[in-house]
Amino acid sequence: METVIATDRGKVRQHNEDSVGVFQNKDGDVLAVVADGMGGHLAGDVASQMTIAALKEMWEDASGISSPDLASGWLSDHVAKVNLTLLHHAKTHPDCSGMGTTVVAAICTEAFATVGHIGDSRGYLCNSSGFKQITEDHSLVNELVRSGQISREDAEHHPRKNVLVRALGTEEHVELDMTSICLEESDLLLLCSDGLSNKVGEEELKDLLSSGGALQTIAQELIRKANDNGGEDNISLVIVKQPSEIKEGDGAC
Repeated sequence: METVIATDRGKVRQHNEDSVGVFQNKDGDVLAVVADGMGGHLAGDVASQMTIAALKEMWEDASGISSPDLASGWLSDHVAKVNLTLLHHAKTHPDCSGMGTTVVAAICTEAFATVGHIGDSRGYLCNSSGFKQITEDHSLVNELVRSGQISREDAEHHPRKNVLVRALGTEEHVELDMTSICLEESDLLLLCSDGLSNKVGEEELKDLLSSGGALQTIAQELIRKANDNGGEDNISLVIVKQPSEIKEGDGAC
């Protein structure tokens, strides 16, 4: 399994409040995570970095994640633990009061990927069938779109586009949305913060991911395009590529 990570401060922000990581467990399965922090001065950094660090530590001890149901259970349980850790830290450190973070995390095996997310960091799948978003933003504007109050076109330029209705570390109980997908050879999974998805359209994402180029080159080009289109936010991404040859029996969910 091939992976690449990239993160950039962007052209406007003074600090990078995004954190990103890719980790292997005892079985060689991959956990990919993007977290986009928010809060007061540097508190967003703390929330996103704590999230990545905690999930890394827990994932490296994990094993036996042999089905989408087991992957969903692992993500749900451990993200809930991270949520309580963030809440406690914010309560005991006044400078971090009100901090929180988005999270999009994917457990990737040679058979499937299970993606959990909170907030507006996204997951996309690119394969021979096309390109599609596999997460649904937990944002005020997306709720307005879903209820039919505004169009998707209006949402692109809505003044409250960045207001979240769900974030990690902001309340005692927070729901992790989950989806699992079968993976076939050469499938690409993209996880990213809204600093990328707000600045690079789906057609451009699709064209780059399906270009057949090296993952590092694709990642660098995605960062460049987001910055060329304004770069007002931090930009972070993970790309996971399935092997071009999957052993017989490994490709079914």
